[in-house]
Amino acid sequence: MSAPRERKIDTDQIFTVLRDEILTGQHPAGTQFKEIPLAQRFGVSRTPIRSVLTRLQQEQLLVRRDRGLEIPRTDPERVIQVYDLRVTLEATAAAEAARSHQLSELLRLEGLLARDRALKDPTDHQMLSTNLEFHEAIWTATHNPVLIDLLERLESHLIHSPRPTLAVNDRWAESLDEHAALLAAIEARDADRARQLARDHMETAKRIRLRLLKESAIHSI
Repeated sequence: MSAPRERKIDTDQIFTVLRDEILTGQHPAGTQFKEIPLAQRFGVSRTPIRSVLTRLQQEQLLVRRDRGLEIPRTDPERVIQVYDLRVTLEATAAAEAARSHQLSELLRLEGLLARDRALKDPTDHQMLSTNLEFHEAIWTATHNPVLIDLLERLESHLIHSPRPTLAVNDRWAESLDEHAALLAAIEARDADRARQLARDHMETAKRIRLRLLKESAIHSI
């Protein structure tokens, strides 16, 4: 009897799973990513895991320390630098989505917004993951691979900032209203309005993040 063939390993799928877990804060800063436990988790050899970890490191989702690869800790100055860039790039993406979106992409955005409206008392993880999914859907609607790549890379720098900005007071509800207004501008193909709404949306997030960083610094003294 011949030995059973080893199933084909989809390293892209493993990469996507781990990337999403990191971006949505499922692992705290400093968490180590080791080959053997991950190989056991996904039922694969260490070779594809090694490849996945290399890709995560290249995207700066993991950094190498003395103990090995781990999730990086928050750098307040870098966080603000990232927000400054995201304000500009998100505004550009919204304008391009207004000009270039297809019907299927508009329907997806409408579906995501309706799903988020229906969430009752969402957890921090739910807010992070659903918000990211909505923004990524806007990026996709730009049909601009260079812009999408830049935004994805910037997103990786915001992991493990102290508390999600969406969890502050009524920010979740306000954010959904802003998403609705942005979606309306995209649907109307009003690029100028979409640009301004996206800029205002990200400027608000930046102001909240600055406040949270200051509070975190005070508590750490």
